[in-house]
Amino acid sequence: MIPAAFEYHRPKDIAGVLSLLKEHGEDARVMAGGHSLIPMMKLRMAHVPHLIDLQDVGGLSGIEIGPDTIRIGALVTQYDLIAHDGLAQAAPILREAALQIADPQVRYMGTVGGNVANGDPGNDMPGLMQCLDAVFTIEGPEGARDVPARDFYEAAYVTAREDDEVLTAVTFRKPFGGYAYEKQKRKIGDYATAAAAVQIVKQGDTCASAAIAMTNLSDTPIFSHAAGAALVGTTLDDAAIDAAVAAMLGDINPTEDNRGPVAFKIHVAGIILRRAIASAWSRA
Repeated sequence: MIPAAFEYHRPKDIAGVLSLLKEHGEDARVMAGGHSLIPMMKLRMAHVPHLIDLQDVGGLSGIEIGPDTIRIGALVTQYDLIAHDGLAQAAPILREAALQIADPQVRYMGTVGGNVANGDPGNDMPGLMQCLDAVFTIEGPEGARDVPARDFYEAAYVTAREDDEVLTAVTFRKPFGGYAYEKQKRKIGDYATAAAAVQIVKQGDTCASAAIAMTNLSDTPIFSHAAGAALVGTTLDDAAIDAAVAAMLGDINPTEDNRGPVAFKIHVAGIILRRAIASAWSRA
């Protein structure tokens, strides 16, 4: 199918974007890479009379690696995450996750900002950013504000971003310790049946801290405080891992769809999380 007719806008700066959003209100939508919005428009699931393309907006495509923090502009693509050597050293979990998103064609155009901003429960970056305790910078008529990734998602396709605001950057502290992003999907290019992002810090033989988030198992990504807490202070023996998995399975709420019934998804979630915990612990 082809989308309904729309007006195409390509402003040069954020001020221009915000002006268009103010002028056209609910009739306007912002597009980054287009891999989420354009398919919905083609299927007539989204009607967008005014499409605002961010590609010419300056200052949204950079990756800044500071002494303690990393800042990623909203227009940074998944391919950029994979190809950036400094980022691969500073936060290798990003490259590991990006390599599992869709296929190379999508990764060349799909952006970090688009992946985290639209609230699609199947997207990979939201759960990963919750695991990293990232902060999203959002700009609107009243200026810029920061929203923690763990507070950003409210329901499927519903976030803390208002209609007249634009997500411009993602910032997080440099991660350290062991990491893993594990994902099970039906085929190349598909959304996850279940995916897990894990960061573990090890002191001696015990776990000092752990952050765990999972994707596409509820109508939002799930960051489980209880799952991480179950690992802290342990040597990650079987009992600790069982407790972490049980805590996460208690936090998710999958629904039946073409990726399988609820029982199957819960089973897959447990397996994927165990793999991610084991991999992160081996790297810690």
